[in-house]
Amino acid sequence: MLDPKRIRTEPETLAKQLQVKNFNLDVALLENLDQQRKTLQLDAEALQNERNSRSKMIGKAKAAGEDISEILQSMDSMKAELETKKERLQSVQDEFNNYLMGVPNIPHEDVPKGNDESDNRELSVWGDIPVFDFEIKDHAKLGEALEQGLDFEAASKLAGSRFAVMHGGVARLHRALIQFMLDTHTIDHEYNEVYVPYIVNSQALTGTGQLPKFEEDVYKLRGDNDFYLIPTAEVPVTNLVRDEIIDAEVLPLKYACHTPCFRSEAGSYGKDTRGMIRQHQFEKVELVQIVRPEDSGQALEDLTAHAEKILKLLKLPYRKVILCGGDLGFGASKTYDLEVWLPSQETYREISSCSGYTDFQARRMHARWRNPETGKPELVHTVNGSGLAIGRTLVAILENGQQADGSIRIPEALVSYMNGIEQLN
Repeated sequence: MLDPKRIRTEPETLAKQLQVKNFNLDVALLENLDQQRKTLQLDAEALQNERNSRSKMIGKAKAAGEDISEILQSMDSMKAELETKKERLQSVQDEFNNYLMGVPNIPHEDVPKGNDESDNRELSVWGDIPVFDFEIKDHAKLGEALEQGLDFEAASKLAGSRFAVMHGGVARLHRALIQFMLDTHTIDHEYNEVYVPYIVNSQALTGTGQLPKFEEDVYKLRGDNDFYLIPTAEVPVTNLVRDEIIDAEVLPLKYACHTPCFRSEAGSYGKDTRGMIRQHQFEKVELVQIVRPEDSGQALEDLTAHAEKILKLLKLPYRKVILCGGDLGFGASKTYDLEVWLPSQETYREISSCSGYTDFQARRMHARWRNPETGKPELVHTVNGSGLAIGRTLVAILENGQQADGSIRIPEALVSYMNGIEQLN
């Protein structure tokens, strides 16, 4: 959430910045609500002062033996008017806050202008795109052809479309990827591994920005409860610091967490319906950093490099892009996407999205640190990204490691995690 003070004092400046995200800030509405707020506050304060004054008059009138019925009657009338003013003031403040909850974060000055992913800017490319002298198959065909591999038909029987069942070597490869990523991030990159609930309340989703704007994208559990399945580990992990004041000496906090993720994929009907690219249930190793404001820019660069390291160790060709304003997420100030090469599609597809949120999430969560220079609590900055998405990494290994006979070459970095298995047949 943006700073309400800035919204009130410099709405025109913020409106111009938010145009990069193709968001039109309703300046007229905000100015009107703010004017109503000021007027109602002044009226309420004036009424309260007058009631206080008349309350003093009662004591003097009693002491003088005067009739106080008229004063009491006027005070009752003023009390009712004051309550009405306060109710109207609360209504105006609620309308302002509700609107503010739908306003996205301000894009960083580095964010290029653009409408959609076609306007994202390529920053770097790594690795050699493989050349095959046989017909390229996609990961679904490759996985289904293995002796023990992918089974989409069984998944459909169990849960419907956009799910997968894994058997044998593919299931083991999936598990190996999780362990490999967690080991790399905790040992080499010094993240603290955490295990969190896969179910959260609405306050947690509101804190990281999924609610109220993206309610249709998350699964709410049925019944009289306030429980949702997590769309990403970002939600529970980032909310570990909700309503906390963190000591300066423990920053930065760096968390690595593996969880399943559950998404309704609302609005994606017809897209990537085959295979494992876009599923209702998938798994990720998520990276989260909680940092001082002055460190958040470098934290995003570091976290992105940590995700890139996984791709390099697996020798998967990829590219790094910076998202344009029109493709930038609601809460993000700046985002790098890492896109891995998929031979069957002859293109790069997103495998990790690494974002800096400045104090946008922290303000919603009331997450603060105590600045030793001022001694006062201040908002932290949050950074997160996938390090990596497990299913899409599996897809990339199947496709980039495919052999003419249908077998799959296992990346060298994973062989020890596969108990010496070097290929899937």
